[in-house]
Amino acid sequence: MKILMVLTSHETLGNTGLKTGFWLEEFAAPYYVFKDAGAEVVLASPNGGQPPLDPKSDLPEFQTELTHRFKDDAAAQQALAHTVKLDTVCQDDFDTVFYPGGHGPLWDLAESAQSIELIESFERAGKPIGFVCHAPGVLRHVTTADGKPLVQGRNVTGFSNSEEAAVELTNVVPFLVEDEFTALNAHYQKGADWTPFIVEDGNLVTGQNPASSAGVAEALLSRLK
Repeated sequence: MKILMVLTSHETLGNTGLKTGFWLEEFAAPYYVFKDAGAEVVLASPNGGQPPLDPKSDLPEFQTELTHRFKDDAAAQQALAHTVKLDTVCQDDFDTVFYPGGHGPLWDLAESAQSIELIESFERAGKPIGFVCHAPGVLRHVTTADGKPLVQGRNVTGFSNSEEAAVELTNVVPFLVEDEFTALNAHYQKGADWTPFIVEDGNLVTGQNPASSAGVAEALLSRLK
């Protein structure tokens, strides 16, 4: 079992002068769900090398058992520091793909032709694909074989408008995940803010927020088994 995880390379939070990137829990929780299941995990990002960590996700109040485990895991830190470039990976080599969130993906992965093509190739091959928090936003330009939006008519979730308002970034992000899915005629669903909420529609698995990260990974594994 070989799993690809795709992280953002984007570190600038709009025009705020602040930093963004991937959210630590959304990487660490799925990473260990996969590793503990015996999977080989390959990490990729558009630029390769060390992806930028959203500094807020490193604050004490956002730490979990699995983020602490990551900080004690030299091998995992080494793997993260040396992600492969996204344009070097091929769907044929993997059983599934998972995208952690953080605000970064809204800027780079959502607009990346390589990411769009990669997701489409997984979908065409009938392989499960998973996205959590802001990462479902990378589906905005992904289409089916007949040219329709991949999420059109599908049950999906992702970071909600109320959660974005709570972190005061509604007017900073390039688009709102909930609004984008609604515009694409997806069946957007959400649970209570900050609580685990996972939506499964065929091989498409999406999670609403950081607390949903492990659940998305577990759902992907269930499809592989």
